[in-house]
Amino acid sequence: MSFYPSLGYLVFGSRLRRLSEYFLMEVNKVYEQAGIAFDASWFPVFYLLSKQQSIPMIDISEQLEISHSAVSQMVTNLKKKGLLKTTPCKEDGRRQLVAFSKKGEELLHQIQPIWEAITSAMNELAMENKQSQQVLAAIAQIEQAVQQKPLSERIKQQL
Repeated sequence: MSFYPSLGYLVFGSRLRRLSEYFLMEVNKVYEQAGIAFDASWFPVFYLLSKQQSIPMIDISEQLEISHSAVSQMVTNLKKKGLLKTTPCKEDGRRQLVAFSKKGEELLHQIQPIWEAITSAMNELAMENKQSQQVLAAIAQIEQAVQQKPLSERIKQQL
């Protein structure tokens, strides 16, 4: 029996991380093979901006549930690549609005068909067996449960 499955929930997080890293690597391979200079880690920011013309950096942080610092670093990196631009918010000059640059908009149009293909491929993958069809719902339930009571509290109870 494989090492990871034999340890059950003891390595649950490690298995999820390995699977996530695998998916990101495979998706990056698709972008690379298509000759598109895009990294899958940029997806959340690109997706949010694809739905809104511009968005305050703090809103990106809140919607993605990551630190303002992490968003700031990613936006700075994408600005250096010429894909995003920032402008001060008219209502509050301390806040920065993030938007696509012309180059970023062009890249968005290139990657959107790949997003559709990813969705189709993942749906196909999930449909290959009955249990896989429930994976998103199961993950959502676990996320909700740990928001209500953190895993660390649950572990302390067991001790």
